[in-house]
Amino acid sequence: MAYTVTILLLGSGELGREFVISAKRLGAYVIACDAYDAAPAMQLADTREVFSMLDGEALRAVVEKHRPDYIVPEIEAIRTEVLAELEAEDFRVVPAARATQMTMNRDAIRDLAANELGLVTSRYRYAKNLEEVCAAAQHTGFPCVIKPVMSSSGKGQTTVLETSGLEAAWDYACANMRGDRQRVIVEQFVDFDYEITLLTVRHKGGITFCPPIGHRQERGDYQESWQPTPMSDAAIAKAQEMARKVVDDLGGYGLFGVEFFVRGDEVIFSELSPRPHDTGMVTLVSQNLTEFDLHARAVMGLPVPDELRARPSASAVILAERDSCKLSYEGLAEAMADGADIRIFAKPDSRPYRRMGVALATAGNTDEARRKARDAAHKVRILYGD
Repeated sequence: MAYTVTILLLGSGELGREFVISAKRLGAYVIACDAYDAAPAMQLADTREVFSMLDGEALRAVVEKHRPDYIVPEIEAIRTEVLAELEAEDFRVVPAARATQMTMNRDAIRDLAANELGLVTSRYRYAKNLEEVCAAAQHTGFPCVIKPVMSSSGKGQTTVLETSGLEAAWDYACANMRGDRQRVIVEQFVDFDYEITLLTVRHKGGITFCPPIGHRQERGDYQESWQPTPMSDAAIAKAQEMARKVVDDLGGYGLFGVEFFVRGDEVIFSELSPRPHDTGMVTLVSQNLTEFDLHARAVMGLPVPDELRARPSASAVILAERDSCKLSYEGLAEAMADGADIRIFAKPDSRPYRRMGVALATAGNTDEARRKARDAAHKVRILYGD
């Protein structure tokens, strides 16, 4: 069988699973990689490799074995200096090795945004021990947010209201860090009206923005998202200008999830991921081209529309309650009876608050879509066999 390109996918979670579907539709051969076997994307890819992507030697060995046309990171915890070496040897890293290095750590991307590009951010400082955390909190004031400079899905994040909560927040951040650096960012809590993800596609034809996605978080992790979210023209223009500035600086082709806090017409840069974003799962029903389709097109040098529209839609996560390696699901028919759709991620095991699926819904407006998605998610029941 002839394939258009070979893609090495680094990270095989639910976002990678949907990317594999999009890439396979365009004729790609996909090797899915993760630290554990039977990860969601592996179940749909052409082949798999199981290893830690923080193991530089293993990462290089897999790349040299498969000689892919594109190396596509789906997670943050990767030995990015090896990606830079591979890029210098003419392997194509998506969107670029520098982008993966800058965004793997919150400190690097925050410093780029605030100090080099002049984007509006909250007050912040870094800390590598509890004493420095206390000093940083005096700078930012209370309430403040403490989170690891490298983690995933909001793990390790705490909003601290007063000095007495700093030690517990530091301990929680340390327990949920990824990588090999013990460092946190302490930042001013922004009293925002709402927060958005602006999916920004950098492609051969220029830059395309998806309509803004609103989202709600708990424990630093997304619980529901909706699209489009109402924003003033002035706020949209500011968000797009900042997103364009930062993705142009990072370079390469692909989809970037750029997060902002919004207060009236004021827009404050928060974070950026150089890959599909969890809040963007709503695009599975809201847009004709999902965020995964757009990422695949941009990566492979295929056309991306200049303008993208979204129908009123919402997503709501389905969370596990406990640890188990024997799982089944019920209530799917009941959940889908009102017109919602359900995606089960088929993760081989669960732990408390782990995302196991998502409910998706469309409606005449986003409020009704959110209600439908939440109701559907609550009707799905996870059965634990051990």
